[in-house]
Amino acid sequence: MRLLHTMIRTGNLERSIEFYTQVLGMRLLRRKDYPEGRFTLAFVGYGDEEAHTAIELTYNWGVDSYELGTAFGHLAIEVADVYQAVEEIRRKGGRVVREAGPMQGGATVIAFVEDPDGYRIELIGRKTA
Repeated sequence: MRLLHTMIRTGNLERSIEFYTQVLGMRLLRRKDYPEGRFTLAFVGYGDEEAHTAIELTYNWGVDSYELGTAFGHLAIEVADVYQAVEEIRRKGGRVVREAGPMQGGATVIAFVEDPDGYRIELIGRKTA
């Protein structure tokens, strides 16, 4: 397993990208709009995502601010098989809050579990070449 990214919500995507790239020295690694879901994802980090952890900046269209308590989204962990990982976590007493399946507006297989404090952790299926 490997920590992939941390997601935070932003009310102004351009401002956030500028901060992470210009102020903190990260690079914009990728960006994609999801019209069906009405959101945009931008990933920033210090290196290639295959070897480094990134920050996922999520802009939900039409939302320009968040309360600080809702700004944090989730941690992400890459797993070989999301369906199998969900069953193993459930077997060990973990709480699954979103069953394994394709993400909204995309094809990537994901699932979400919660830690004992309610923090969400996204399981993302390892991409095969």
